[in-house]
Amino acid sequence: MADHQKIHPVQDVEAPGTPSAPLVPRDMTISEKGEPGKDQYPPFKRTIPVTHSKPPKKRSCCCKCICWIVSLLLLLIIAIGITVGILFLVFRPKLPKFSVDRLEITQFNLTDDQNLSASFDLTITARNPNKRIGIYYEGGSNIGVWYTDTKLCQGALPKFYQGHRNTTVLNLPLTGQTMNATGLLTTLQQQQQETGNIPLNLKVKQPVRIKLGKLKLMKVKFTVRCKLVVDNLAADQNIRIRSSSCKFKFRL
Repeated sequence: MADHQKIHPVQDVEAPGTPSAPLVPRDMTISEKGEPGKDQYPPFKRTIPVTHSKPPKKRSCCCKCICWIVSLLLLLIIAIGITVGILFLVFRPKLPKFSVDRLEITQFNLTDDQNLSASFDLTITARNPNKRIGIYYEGGSNIGVWYTDTKLCQGALPKFYQGHRNTTVLNLPLTGQTMNATGLLTTLQQQQQETGNIPLNLKVKQPVRIKLGKLKLMKVKFTVRCKLVVDNLAADQNIRIRSSSCKFKFRL
């Protein structure tokens, strides 16, 4: 053979016992101590998955409506409070005053069927102390005279307008009849003989309209409670009022 070829044996990498070549990156250098250079490794970065929070849920229409209603109510309450405060400062309202001036009895006796018939003539003075407030006394009032828990007679106040700082004297006829009143009349006579005083209660319920300047407000009701002490309840005699005190209250 003219040309001689050199045949180099090829190492079988899969044969058992054959040392395998170390897997060293080409760019990796070996330090003097035989350890891989740490500064030669590419930096290791771990990718952390980003979790996105759920978007906030939209408020339902019902919640929005409730919030709007509550806000409007609060604004309305504040507006009413401011208006009432301004009216109070401008008009300086004062409660009316009542007093019982005179009591006459034209009838107070038992009938044949043991019922007590009573007829009173009552004189009341109503005062309006306000400078800028008028009072319309409407129909539908009721006034009654009571002894303990028994109503002796009743009547009503007339309709009228009471102007600023006005004083009105009212003469009111009251009538009534109490069934089976023998025991009641006996008790009244005994109390008059023993103490010389008979306590009575006067109760008034009256619907009115308040006038602020030219503005006429809605109808409201007031009540008057008067405690009277008289010396007797005899008919056709002079009745002396020993004490009288009245309390006035408004109510819707």
